[in-house]
Amino acid sequence: MADTPVEIVPANKASWEDIQAVLDSHGSPAHCQCQRYKMQPKESWASVGREELGFRLRTQTECGHPDSGATSGLVAYFDGEPVGWCGVEPRTAYPRLLLKTRVPWEGRDEDKADDSVWAVTCFVTRAGFRRRGVSRALARAAVDFARSRGARALEGYPMLDEPAQGWLLHEFHVGSRGVFEHAGFTEVGRPTVRRVVMRIDF
Repeated sequence: MADTPVEIVPANKASWEDIQAVLDSHGSPAHCQCQRYKMQPKESWASVGREELGFRLRTQTECGHPDSGATSGLVAYFDGEPVGWCGVEPRTAYPRLLLKTRVPWEGRDEDKADDSVWAVTCFVTRAGFRRRGVSRALARAAVDFARSRGARALEGYPMLDEPAQGWLLHEFHVGSRGVFEHAGFTEVGRPTVRRVVMRIDF
């Protein structure tokens, strides 16, 4: 990995075309536009629509505005080619993540309104660039990014590395446990047989 030319930049320093080049390489990410956890609880995919979801992401990322102090993710480049995306923001920026039925809260006593705790919610790697350490590079960059923006902790909610019967590959958009461990996260909860809560405190 040390010899792999992966460069990570905040999404506001990337172009909208670069972000879409990554998301449009998959069916689910192209439809979701990294809005799964950012939609309001009463909204549905059908009621919002892909065009609106894309508009929201473009607004959230502030892409193309490198001097902006706000953005919602990271973009990975491999030899100058946009190849990866990672959603990372304060945990409070994800309304659906804050629902008590969601993974982070099972068996945990946490202040949901604490915006100093950040969350990594998804990874996307373009076809043709997988197994080159892109997700691991994004996870490590997310740690540095959150810490530099004043976060006191960063969480992720990955799947276990070993697939079990009935698992779907698209469920791994949240990352794998190994990706987070490699970036220095430790397990703080296992709310389901398939998912763990990983965290790093600064």
